[in-house]
Amino acid sequence: MNPSMKRRAFVFGTLGGVAASIFARSAIAQDASATIHAMPRMGDDMAMPGGMLASHVPLAAADALPSGAPLATLRMLANESSEPGHFQATLVAQPVARAMLAGQPDTVFWQYNAASGDTAGPAVGPLIDVREGDTVEIRFANRLPQPTTIHWHGLPVPPEQDGNPAHPIAPGAQRVYRFTLPAGSAGTYWYHPHPHMLTSEQVFRGLAGPIVVRAADDPFARWPERNLFVTDLKISADGTIPANGMMDWMNGREGQFVLVNGALRPAIDVASDERWRVWNGCSARYLLLAFDDGRPFAHIGSDGGLLAAPRDGLTSLLLAPGERAELIVRAGSAPSRAKLIAARYDRRKMAMSHGSLPAEPARVLADVRFVPSSAAAATSLPAHLRDIATLGPARGQQSVVFSEAMDMHAMHQPDASSLRMPRGMQFMVNGAVYEPGRVTLTSRRGEVEHWSIENRTDMDHPFHLHGTQFQVLERERGGVRVAEPYLAWRDTVNVEPGETVRIATVQRDAGDRMFHCHILEHEDLGMMGTLRVV
Repeated sequence: MNPSMKRRAFVFGTLGGVAASIFARSAIAQDASATIHAMPRMGDDMAMPGGMLASHVPLAAADALPSGAPLATLRMLANESSEPGHFQATLVAQPVARAMLAGQPDTVFWQYNAASGDTAGPAVGPLIDVREGDTVEIRFANRLPQPTTIHWHGLPVPPEQDGNPAHPIAPGAQRVYRFTLPAGSAGTYWYHPHPHMLTSEQVFRGLAGPIVVRAADDPFARWPERNLFVTDLKISADGTIPANGMMDWMNGREGQFVLVNGALRPAIDVASDERWRVWNGCSARYLLLAFDDGRPFAHIGSDGGLLAAPRDGLTSLLLAPGERAELIVRAGSAPSRAKLIAARYDRRKMAMSHGSLPAEPARVLADVRFVPSSAAAATSLPAHLRDIATLGPARGQQSVVFSEAMDMHAMHQPDASSLRMPRGMQFMVNGAVYEPGRVTLTSRRGEVEHWSIENRTDMDHPFHLHGTQFQVLERERGGVRVAEPYLAWRDTVNVEPGETVRIATVQRDAGDRMFHCHILEHEDLGMMGTLRVV
């Protein structure tokens, strides 16, 4: 019996088919109508870190947010240093009230802002725009009611600077993050919190922001560049941001609104061929990027920067939670319109009885108007973008297995989803949930390793490794191995049910690193391990 059938057999063995079916309908209805526990407003329960009050407020209607405004420009984090090669800035994590729903009180987000307190612009952390070779120094102040960290997702920073759960910053406390960006680190990154058991809440409340590291020899340096930071938002009809319900914890939270640069369905005008940087900053939502008319685009970059060669003529590209991509979008030769969409993708979300929930229909991310100017000529892509050497022979092997266990009896208890962590769910790495201080795997600094990541669950899981980038070598399912079709540096890769993904990687710094599923609810529920580099 495969692991999926074992879980399903346990569901029915615990409840019986009729009861499980009734609970499945109830749980799905609960998720749809938001009979959930809402995050309190400032002053209601904020003195207690993570305090949540029960509520039965329905979700806001699908047309409750305004849409169609021009794509907002991301805020920039100003460099306070005048010294060449030194980027110095101050970030503050704090509650920020924003007007979201007409006729309702402001919605309280948690956001990263500059020390000046400027909250104008989109509800996305400010863009940190730096260069290879820069020394980065970020003075960080935590003005939240919870401990937090900043994880520099994908950047090759020392372990003690990476915002791991072992280094929490208490409410009211400060610290300085300091690291130097090595040659070859140019790429599209992001930053977000990483405190254990609090990561998902802090991200869905708004704590996330983009990073761009630039290279001196970038072949696209003079191309028009556009940033699209994609998040989703679950918001109640009274303007509050609700806590997770049982289905959020089980499948990962997906809001009813998908936002680009903090806004619903913005408008984009493309007058010439452009370089787009796209971030999937969602907690659990997969983005199968495409245009609704099937027009092609080119894929030129992944998590860790430019590919070795462009992949032109694509009509879709999957970004799992946490992944990034660089695209070339062409203006064309005549005016036209298209919708940028997150096409239908079945990530096999679990139902409470048996089988999976249906995949969500396509979502429109932005309305794009192509308005090529008479002076704009189509530009050809370089055949070679950068040198990427394959990593040498492996001196070590590592094995990671994703698995899950569902105690349906515990999940049925009246208070099962009213607690900070729900009852009855375990998402595991190598048969165990994460425990602070416990070492899951050990690697040697500077040694090339081949890792196998096996998914023994019913649903997709994106694997993320801290501290370094890796190369995907191959994928295996049902005994059939398929080599990865392109060479790239990545830090996040999707692993489908029954699939094993093999990667090559090397850690350069000694210390403790994290690796985990980047569905943030699953990470909080234990699908995370510690890698000790010696």
